[in-house]
Amino acid sequence: MNRTPSFPAATGVRPEAPPGTGIRATRRSGTGPVPVPVPAAVRFRAACPDCRGRFELAAAALRLAIGATRRTTFYTFTCPECGASVRKPAGERIIELLTGGGVRTLRLHTAL
Repeated sequence: MNRTPSFPAATGVRPEAPPGTGIRATRRSGTGPVPVPVPAAVRFRAACPDCRGRFELAAAALRLAIGATRRTTFYTFTCPECGASVRKPAGERIIELLTGGGVRTLRLHTAL
């Protein structure tokens, strides 16, 4: 006989946070993205193709644009060393890292 415990998703019961963690469940109305707190100290390593400078940027210094294709999905920043505006392609992994790190995101829509 299989004695594997049921997963919460299978039973319809939401797991509770361990006591003493200070985490408590909140009820939300409607659907939509769940805000995730991001530490202020999140930094991203970047490089400038113009001056070849290497540096770290805060999430506020980056912008992510997600388009319908690979060509229209990119992130941008201004090089702190030479002032150049830099645009680089963003694949799936980069998108995950940037959004998880609190970078502001713009979704580009195409006309129907």
